[in-house]
Amino acid sequence: MSTQKLNLFSFTGKIKILHMTWMAFFISFVVWFNHAPLMMAVAQTLGMDNSQIKIILILNVALTIPARIIIGILVDKFGPKRTYSTLLAAGSIPCFMFAFATSFEQLALARFLLGFIGAGFVIGIRMVGEWFPAKQVGIAEGIYGGWGNFGSAAAAGALPALALIFGGEEGWRYAIASTGVIALVYSIIYFFSVSDTPKGSTYFKPKKSGAMEVTSIWDLFFYVLMNIPLYATLSLLTWKLSSSSGTNLLSMPVAIGIYISIWILFFYNIYKIIHVNEEHLQQPIEEIHRYKFKQVAILDLAYFITFGSELAVVSMLPMFFFDTFHESQGVTMVQAGLLGGSFAFINLVARPVGGWISDKFGRKLSLSIFVLGLTTGYFGMSQINPQWSIAWAVLLTMSCSCFVSGGCGAVYAIVPLIKRRMTGQIAGMVGAYGNVGGVLFLTILSFVSPEVFFIVIAAVALSVLIAVQFIDEPKGHMAEVQEDGTVEMIEVG
Repeated sequence: MSTQKLNLFSFTGKIKILHMTWMAFFISFVVWFNHAPLMMAVAQTLGMDNSQIKIILILNVALTIPARIIIGILVDKFGPKRTYSTLLAAGSIPCFMFAFATSFEQLALARFLLGFIGAGFVIGIRMVGEWFPAKQVGIAEGIYGGWGNFGSAAAAGALPALALIFGGEEGWRYAIASTGVIALVYSIIYFFSVSDTPKGSTYFKPKKSGAMEVTSIWDLFFYVLMNIPLYATLSLLTWKLSSSSGTNLLSMPVAIGIYISIWILFFYNIYKIIHVNEEHLQQPIEEIHRYKFKQVAILDLAYFITFGSELAVVSMLPMFFFDTFHESQGVTMVQAGLLGGSFAFINLVARPVGGWISDKFGRKLSLSIFVLGLTTGYFGMSQINPQWSIAWAVLLTMSCSCFVSGGCGAVYAIVPLIKRRMTGQIAGMVGAYGNVGGVLFLTILSFVSPEVFFIVIAAVALSVLIAVQFIDEPKGHMAEVQEDGTVEMIEVG
């Protein structure tokens, strides 16, 4: 697919790193989504009702937003090899907790903690960015993201069959526990099979940990502003779990305590941002060491609409197809599930293609085309009604998904080209915005019809398309400083 001789059948050098890393991401997503295909069996064993099932689904994504920020900081400081291995091993613990839970409360706690493994994606972005040059980084990151992301679909296909093989009413426990075993074993394999950089290359680390470095006072304020939606979304998730929304998992005093904790963390984060940046911002910063935070902010918004809408739409499509075509064309729940799965399945190919197109035809142009395409696609999906042909509805859905997944690939084709030593933190913030989008769009869906839901996404996408026009095409080189003080120039375009 690439003119740069990307031989995916090789298992040496950078291709080995790519394969080992997308497999780590794949396994992390298998573990993160191991509950979904077995949820009805879990509910039956523990006597859960529909409201409790919805709580479990919300808890699964709640921790992922702050986790992606935290993991971004850790990977920049300790390197992807140690961070990914540790995350997979640590993630196996709540996986076992979930598998052998005997009460809803134990199940809920385990699921909440498992949200942390959903942040594994961030680690591989830095690893792949270290090993691949600018002209190949788009397709490499696309393969990493697209193939690894398929772990959720693999879990849906394999785990019910595995539960049947184990047999009995509680076969689901051993099926879920087996994914924890796989994560634990692979954490050891990964640690002894990869290195953070090619031989002779330097792994650049931030001067201070805890927040991103920025290179102007204006960018400092911009960075603080872009953190607000992350904490607002955590507050929204708390509301969804509280008695005021009717869910009743959290009592009002507990919810208020969580709200206070969230915003105390926000102000602590602001303190860290200022602490990390105050000293170097008091001195003039040479032009070669500057970068524009607007690049990060625009990518935040782009991933908000691409991956955020994908998360939301994948969650609601099966029910949408069933409600739309059940009476008019006799679609069953099983068929609706298969039709809905068409949106996520295309990710396997479209995300790498999005990265490749970005490498070949330019980052800004490619991202603009993908966002324009998904804007049109979502508006088209808002017009689907019971009189439509199912074939046309699925074709439109898959076409929209191509632009959505391609857009995800185009976003992460730019992320490693902003500032090498902070790639993990940038990837973490951009990834967190994807989860913010998913939460926000699903919340909107709870108040409006699917038709209005798709129109809202299309309208937001149009706003993001305008923002993308202000991103700068990566070109020339970015500068990083070696430990001995010498400056290394890294090609970005």
